[in-house]
Amino acid sequence: MTTNCFSSGAPARRRFLQLGAAGLAALSPAAQALFRLNNACLNPQETPALALEKAAWQGIDPADWWDCHTHIVGSGDGGSGITQTPEMHQPLRHPIQTLQHWAYANAACIPDSRQDQAFVERLHALMDTMPPGAKAMLYAFDRTHGANGDPDHANTAFFVPNEYAQRLAKAYPDRFEWVASIHPYRADCVEALQHAAANGARAVKWLPPVMGIDPASPQCDRFYRAAAALNMPIITHGGEENALHGADQPLFGNPLRLRRALEAGVRVVIAHCATLGHDVDEDGREVRSFDLFAKLMADKQWQGRLFGDISAIVLRNRDPEVVKTLLVETGWHDRLLYGSDYPLTGILPLISVPAFAEAGLLPETAVEPLQSLQDYHPFRFDFVLKRSLSWQGKRFADRIFATRPFFAAGKSTAA
Repeated sequence: MTTNCFSSGAPARRRFLQLGAAGLAALSPAAQALFRLNNACLNPQETPALALEKAAWQGIDPADWWDCHTHIVGSGDGGSGITQTPEMHQPLRHPIQTLQHWAYANAACIPDSRQDQAFVERLHALMDTMPPGAKAMLYAFDRTHGANGDPDHANTAFFVPNEYAQRLAKAYPDRFEWVASIHPYRADCVEALQHAAANGARAVKWLPPVMGIDPASPQCDRFYRAAAALNMPIITHGGEENALHGADQPLFGNPLRLRRALEAGVRVVIAHCATLGHDVDEDGREVRSFDLFAKLMADKQWQGRLFGDISAIVLRNRDPEVVKTLLVETGWHDRLLYGSDYPLTGILPLISVPAFAEAGLLPETAVEPLQSLQDYHPFRFDFVLKRSLSWQGKRFADRIFATRPFFAAGKSTAA
């Protein structure tokens, strides 16, 4: 069962959030500044020009800059077909998910009503202030499915139809590309993939722990064969997942489970480079998920097939040591792809710019300009922050941010 923002729980939700806001107001100014909870949704047209941003674009053709990790937010109130779990609107029974939903909406600058339209308007306003040619790759998000291939509505946290993502990309071709989401257990998964490829999808998005996808299952084989034939990359979450609740299968986020896709010849992009959480290695030891990502990256047979995106690596729950590793492992840079994970980049408490300065990854002089940039423009903020990070003289290579050639390499017609 799904619902939208017009549920009967809306008054209770507002009371719950008002209490949270009142608690914040009781904090000292220093504490409020630390948490920076509310996105002011400032006019992106008034974003301050920064020397840091000018430097960030050096060596990058904006026409090659495709943010490969951009989520669509909405409620279905504008005909999008988006659905949400009722738990996002039950503050007394599910306070964490209610707060998460509020945070996503606040980050995307969308009100309680007309969320579909407001999201698109805000996203378009943000992208219109990017250099000409720069694009966001918009994610569809399939339902959770059971082992029998049927939709599992009860455990579907969020659903964004492929048709809607495609429609947005078609309406704004100068700024958007689209990424399909197809559960591989579906009876029609191959036909759906071929249809998506024929209609311009640049990749497929999976979130296995939430969607109930075991990437190591033989049930995925026919989908892998079709994806390999189409040269269609799969962007799939690796490691721990906290943003959404659904099938709640944390084992499915283990990066090693993606070997089956790699063996089938699929180009696999591990989202966030599996920089959060722990998983079990082949010897039974529990290790960082990132260590398993590194293990796969070190395996020479997967060069040309295995990649990682650097979305979400700057969130507070990431260890700065992992970011340092990504910076200094320059041999990986040909296989890293830029992504932001918008709208998470607009949730102000999730990213601490001062923490990067304290860790020696960022000069102190960059802190205030970057925080100002985040208040206006989460896309430009995320990009400039990642371009400004350095460790032991190493920075993220220019080619990481030139993602268009990778995603434009797929076939445009069904195989």
